[in-house]
Amino acid sequence: MLILMKQGATPEQIQAVCRRIREIGFTPHEIPGSIRTAVGITGNQGAVSPEHFQNLPGVAECVPVSRPYKLVSREVKPDPTVVDVRGAKVGDGSLSLMAGPCSVESRDQIFRTAEVVAASGAKFLRGGAFKPRTSPYAFQGLKEEGLQILEDVKRNFDLRIVTEAKDTETLEAVAAVADVLQIGARNMQNFSLLEAAGRLRKPVLLKRGISATLQELFMAAEYLLSLGNYQVMLCERGIRTFETMTRNTFDLSAVVMIKHHSHLPVIADPSHGVGIDWAVPPLARASVLAGADGIMVETHPDPSKALSDGQQSLNFDAYRTLAGELAELAAWQAARR
Repeated sequence: MLILMKQGATPEQIQAVCRRIREIGFTPHEIPGSIRTAVGITGNQGAVSPEHFQNLPGVAECVPVSRPYKLVSREVKPDPTVVDVRGAKVGDGSLSLMAGPCSVESRDQIFRTAEVVAASGAKFLRGGAFKPRTSPYAFQGLKEEGLQILEDVKRNFDLRIVTEAKDTETLEAVAAVADVLQIGARNMQNFSLLEAAGRLRKPVLLKRGISATLQELFMAAEYLLSLGNYQVMLCERGIRTFETMTRNTFDLSAVVMIKHHSHLPVIADPSHGVGIDWAVPPLARASVLAGADGIMVETHPDPSKALSDGQQSLNFDAYRTLAGELAELAAWQAARR
């Protein structure tokens, strides 16, 4: 259920509704809107009687919520969520660019990449220190050393760090450096990790699982929001289908569907979505036109020598060209609004 407060409802009236929700054994979630505040209810297994709230001062209406993903749904929050990452806003109508290598390989590699990414106008550097890999023999990342390199980047560049949290054991160390915690496709339904990240209240980039439906993605995000972390971005990064010519099948329709059904910002990752460097730019451009709030792309000083995902990484020249094209597209879209 969603409790809609009257326009101009006082903080005391809102808190009275929250107290009543707790009294009947459920959890309240304040949801500020552009015109008025709403209060969502979670923890109930069935319908909640509106009689508990209808006569409370400041209450305008009690609305049933039909979606199983209550807090993620636009039913509960029609206005888009804007995630603020140290002053860089995602979901406010501008286009956010997140770029960098798949893995942190060396200080020189990351600093060269950070210089190019910052010069392109991007505000986010992506790079994995802990890398969950399909093969136990593949490069697993520099781990703590990689985190230290990313920390040094933060001190030298105006960039926000997006890096993956692999498990609950290393989450605290990753969170100490990351501005955005990335929960990868393999961990989308790692519920212990989702719960721990939800309690941290740090911005999260949640990637769609390799075989996950959009509803499953929404329900994974619901774990984060239900624990009070509303700073969540959803990422389409391709899914597994019968197609073999690409690494994954990049589901461009997911960008549109996520924007329609959820208020959370959506990030498109065409690098993982297609897995082929020359195919990344057109899919990135298409994602902007489809309404993505941000684009994540992999770039590397020398993709042929990358320790992971070199085949889908753009060299610096290709990355600069793409960054310029995306900025032009974003400006064109903004002028049309």
